[in-house]
Amino acid sequence: MVEHAVPQAAPAGISIRHLYKIFGPAPEKFLGPVREGMSKQELRDVHGHVLGLRDISIDMPAGGIQVVMGLSGSGKSTLIRHINRLIDPTAGEVLVQVNGQPVDVVKMNQRELLQFRRQQTAMVFQKFALFPHFTVLENAEYGLQVQGLARKKRRENAMRWVERVGLRGYEDNYPNQLSGGMQQRVGLARALSNDAPILLMDEAFSALDPLIRSDMQSVLLDLQQEIGKTIVFITHDLDEALRLGDRIAILRDGEVVQQGTGQQIVLKPADDYIASFVRDVNRGRVIRCRTLSLPGARVEGPDVDPGLVIEEAARLLSAENKDVANVVNSKGRHLGTISMGDIIGAIVPANPQAAPDAAVAEAR
Repeated sequence: MVEHAVPQAAPAGISIRHLYKIFGPAPEKFLGPVREGMSKQELRDVHGHVLGLRDISIDMPAGGIQVVMGLSGSGKSTLIRHINRLIDPTAGEVLVQVNGQPVDVVKMNQRELLQFRRQQTAMVFQKFALFPHFTVLENAEYGLQVQGLARKKRRENAMRWVERVGLRGYEDNYPNQLSGGMQQRVGLARALSNDAPILLMDEAFSALDPLIRSDMQSVLLDLQQEIGKTIVFITHDLDEALRLGDRIAILRDGEVVQQGTGQQIVLKPADDYIASFVRDVNRGRVIRCRTLSLPGARVEGPDVDPGLVIEEAARLLSAENKDVANVVNSKGRHLGTISMGDIIGAIVPANPQAAPDAAVAEAR
């Protein structure tokens, strides 16, 4: 595959502030009671309205992957559709950095909103949403065609991304000639071709078989190293959330139950609901070496990066037949040591509800 240097738009941070969404004929009428604590069930059963979101506030840093996770009906897809205002909120703000300035998407007029959707955001859907009568290349360049880019320029740009997602040689095929995973790669290429700083992904990999899904997660992580977009990724799968998310927000019944890094959520669940989610998580793929690192002089053993997950550190220690590794940062500074015993203790704690003292401190 030929690699190309692709100029990228600067990533944009997103701040969601006190966002409410009530579905029904008179949502404003019930905004006050909902703010005062009216339950979702009472709103629905007594007043015939549906609570979509209640007082959502999330900061999504520029250039990172923000995962929004929850079960069906939790409000996660409703939330992502507020970012490009496919859904209008009942109350609240959606602030996006545009040219270095925070702009409230909620207050945009129709012309501003159309421009925002075309230039600042791109979306990847669960159902692929490809045009069946367009080839792979034509699908990938569609957003640029809508923007009015010259045919030669848009084809060059689209082809660059078709190659980058691994579909070189398939550019003249039609969607029905591709597997589900390949079709989703087309959707990803189409989104990336627009060079929008914000990428919205709504259950983008949920319809794929497990092996293909894992492959697409790897593709996204590899691309993110190169492109550094602000990605909002919706999922109901905790393993996917932990693998992809720089930060994770977990929703339940339209409210944020907990948000933080994957490690914070696994090691310090906010309540029994979150604890039930993380009970069977492979801690070795979440906890990082910096969490278990203890002060001490260098030892005879391999060097590991503080950001390396402890499962990989254990694999390295086992391969070199060592019991202790040195935790060393990218500048070569020695930070401490990590032992195989501590790694095993963190992965399989004697009390499954308890985390190592160092891990708890890190989770805070």
